[in-house]
Amino acid sequence: MRSMGMALTSCIPPESGEPIFEIGDDEMEIGMGIHGEPGTERKKIEPAVRIVDELLQKVLGDAVDFTQGDVAVMVNGLGGTPLMELYIAYAHVADVLKREGVEIWGMPYVGEYMTSLEMAGMSVTLLQLDEDMKQYLQAPCDVAAGRPF
Repeated sequence: MRSMGMALTSCIPPESGEPIFEIGDDEMEIGMGIHGEPGTERKKIEPAVRIVDELLQKVLGDAVDFTQGDVAVMVNGLGGTPLMELYIAYAHVADVLKREGVEIWGMPYVGEYMTSLEMAGMSVTLLQLDEDMKQYLQAPCDVAAGRPF
C-alpha cells in the first residue's frame, strides 16, 4: 500500500483552539501527516489535475509495481473538502491509472474515511490486492459511524 496526501488548511484541535500549523491562503502542503506532521514540500496551490498528478507520481514510484494485479483505490477527504471535489480528483486518478496500465478493482473508495477534523485536503491511496484482500474488502460489516467500505 502506498499513500500520499496534501492539505490546503490546518485543523484546529478542540483542546487548543489553535491551528496545528500555519499555511497561506495560496499555499498547499504536499505529503503532510494526518496529525499535522510537516510535509515534504510547501508550494503555491495548483489546479486539481496537477495536484493529483504530483500525488500519483509519488505513489506510483518504483517501490511497488501496481501493474501486476488488481488495485483498490481510495481518495480520502481530510474533513473539509467537498465530496464533489474528491470525485473530480478520483476521475483524474482513474484516467492516469488506466493510462499507466493499472487495473482498478471494484468500486472506488471516495469520501471521508480518515479525517483530520476540518482540514481541507485529500490523500490518494493504492492497495495492491490478492484474493484474501478482495474477500476482506467485500465482507459485510457494520460500523458505528460513517459508512462501511
